[in-house]
Amino acid sequence: MGTENNKLEYSRIDYTLLFLLFLLFIISLVAVYSASGQYFPNDPYYFVKRQIIWYIIGIGIMVAIMFFDYELLENLALPFYSLGLILLVAVHFVGTIRNGSQRWINLGGFMLQPSEFMKIFLLILLAGVIYKWAKEKHELDTKTPPIVVIKIIGYSMPPFLLILMQPDLGTALVIAAVMVTMIFISGTSWRVLTLLAGLIISALGTLVYLHNKHFDLFTNFIAPHQLERIYGWLSREEYASSFGFQLTEALKGIGSGQVAGRGLFEGVQSQSGRIPEVQTDFIFALIGEEFGFVGATLVISIYFILIYRLIIIAISCDNPFGTYLVTGVVGLFAFQIFQNIGMTLGLMPITGLALPFMSYGGSALLTNMIALGIVMNVKYRTKQFMFD
Repeated sequence: MGTENNKLEYSRIDYTLLFLLFLLFIISLVAVYSASGQYFPNDPYYFVKRQIIWYIIGIGIMVAIMFFDYELLENLALPFYSLGLILLVAVHFVGTIRNGSQRWINLGGFMLQPSEFMKIFLLILLAGVIYKWAKEKHELDTKTPPIVVIKIIGYSMPPFLLILMQPDLGTALVIAAVMVTMIFISGTSWRVLTLLAGLIISALGTLVYLHNKHFDLFTNFIAPHQLERIYGWLSREEYASSFGFQLTEALKGIGSGQVAGRGLFEGVQSQSGRIPEVQTDFIFALIGEEFGFVGATLVISIYFILIYRLIIIAISCDNPFGTYLVTGVVGLFAFQIFQNIGMTLGLMPITGLALPFMSYGGSALLTNMIALGIVMNVKYRTKQFMFD
């Protein structure tokens, strides 16, 4: 009997996700190993050793979360959210400044980035808000009322603004993406969604107007370095030697990779240091240059299967709270993947977003591991019925 129970428990683990994570882990190690050459010629394993450590810690956290009853997260959501806000406020007073941004808190050598963990805290809270309404709504109610949407926006705006003030536009956009995903999955009416889309378009139109007619007011909303990135994105050739340098060099590298790539350590742009932050934000440029179209397509395919698998888990979950949690993770991963690869290809403006499970770094990787642990937890506790 015990053996049968153990087999049942093992069968509830999602081995597909674990296999995809293993593939991303291997590709990540190869990529960061190649990136180490230009920074640490005397220690080519500098990034690799640290990335392995972060992966070991992350996998440990993921496994611990997988066997934790995720339904308890509904009661812990508000305390986690409050802790996240406190840390974001603390960043503005005791945070460490790097490259013009104040995003980190130095904890004895470990640089904690609270905005990364705030993504998860907000996701859990918003899932709880929607789930609470789903439990209390009347059977005749088919659409989520505007008050739920207002709550979602109300909880999302404080971390969005605090992160934007650091300034960290990339992570702020991730917060916005999580908010939009949760609004969409909440079941609100198309009228409300259309209204929100109109407000967003109006806000963007206002920014364009202020840029063209009242530039002094425009600078109150967009930091100079953020505006430079927009210039470098929209007019890359004009600013190829300044604002658009990073994007120009990344595109040169990806283009030179052609079909099969130049080969490991053979990337001219990647190994020469012409692509800044190639081990983190622009790691996809290294993959495109050294492994070509084949390598880039492989990475994108793995991410596509990952997102597809998450959607299947969300649909098959027998608990609405679990469905909302996994859907939030889908929005979290999908936006980061699209934004990172898109900015490398010139489809999106450059932001400091890491490529999930691929880029070198601690806080971002741990955050993604926590999110994946929540998904594994939901899958593990989803009951399968013969006549579902």
